[in-house]
Amino acid sequence: MRDFKAWRKKLDHPDGGGNTLKMKRQLPFMGAACVVMLFIVYRTTNYQYQQTEMEEKRDPFDTGEGAERDYRKLNDLPRGIIEARSDLERKPLWTSGSNSKSYATHSNLLAIAAGIKQKNNVNTMVQKFLPENFTVVLFHYDGNVDGWFSFGWAHDAIHIVAQNQTKWWFAKRFLHPNIVSIYDYIFLWDEDLGVEHFDPQRYLDIVRSEGLEISQPALDPKSQDIHHRITVRRRTNIFHRRVYENRGSTNCSNESTGPPCTGFIEGMAPVFSRAAWYCAWHLIQNDLVHGWGMDMKLGYCAQGDRREKVGVVDREYIFHKGIQTLGETPSRKVSPDRRQQRHPSLDTRTEIRRQSTHELQIFEERWAKAVREDEDWVDPTVTFRKN
Repeated sequence: MRDFKAWRKKLDHPDGGGNTLKMKRQLPFMGAACVVMLFIVYRTTNYQYQQTEMEEKRDPFDTGEGAERDYRKLNDLPRGIIEARSDLERKPLWTSGSNSKSYATHSNLLAIAAGIKQKNNVNTMVQKFLPENFTVVLFHYDGNVDGWFSFGWAHDAIHIVAQNQTKWWFAKRFLHPNIVSIYDYIFLWDEDLGVEHFDPQRYLDIVRSEGLEISQPALDPKSQDIHHRITVRRRTNIFHRRVYENRGSTNCSNESTGPPCTGFIEGMAPVFSRAAWYCAWHLIQNDLVHGWGMDMKLGYCAQGDRREKVGVVDREYIFHKGIQTLGETPSRKVSPDRRQQRHPSLDTRTEIRRQSTHELQIFEERWAKAVREDEDWVDPTVTFRKN
């Protein structure tokens, strides 16, 4: 009881409440200090945000911890001198005189893996794209470049040569997102497509108006090698996003949420927006060159719900000729005796199919492993399905 009274007396005594008074006097100072600190934090955060925005505008693909590590390797250079991106536009060696030429900047890219045997068909394809402001890149898998220069446009195209390599091998090495970031759309096409009923500009008008990030022209029903019914042209449609089918193990209905019923295009004539290609390029495996199975996963690169962002354009369609040329040995005269002596194991088409099947299995195993090990990854298709 004495202790309690002593405590009350100390609290009521002017000297006993000194600490409280002192704290009251310090409150305005502490408040001002907090305001100053908040202002400093705000200015610092705002400055960092503005710097980040400026860097993303300049280098939109250089983000994340990996990019920061790469930038540290450039510490010996002044930051302002760094050009993180390039393009596939040719530059003049001189800009004055009678031999000077104006080099235009193109807004879209057409890349074709091409062999000399399909020279005339590729010429027909390119002629469709040239008037529509396209940069043309030819991936020469047969090593023959000189044979193309009978076409005037070939002198302005970009030629990349590597013997017996696939379209995906070339794309992974020469169409890095930082290189092709100036192009709105990337057409990564095979060489055996008939384009009699295809107009690139009308096609892109449809793609833009419908918000398709990944697309392909529909296939003429008379085409060779039609593997999935969703790619077949519908005469009365402008475009379509899904197919209805109930055959064998395939059951496609309104309830279907993924390939090959919806959110799917095949690999012979894909068209990617800039953002979709950034994702697709990272999906391409460095060592799995045939790309089998990748078309089933491209919907993850659709920048949204693949049921809405992936589609097949019916109004502008193509004819797939299904010509198999990759893996052929260079043409040369072989005696009949030598032909009879060839061992069946040297059938390159059979070997290619076997390798493709093997790569498909590896890709599926890698996907399953990556999903299993990435604890932070959430399948976006499940979220879209719930919505």
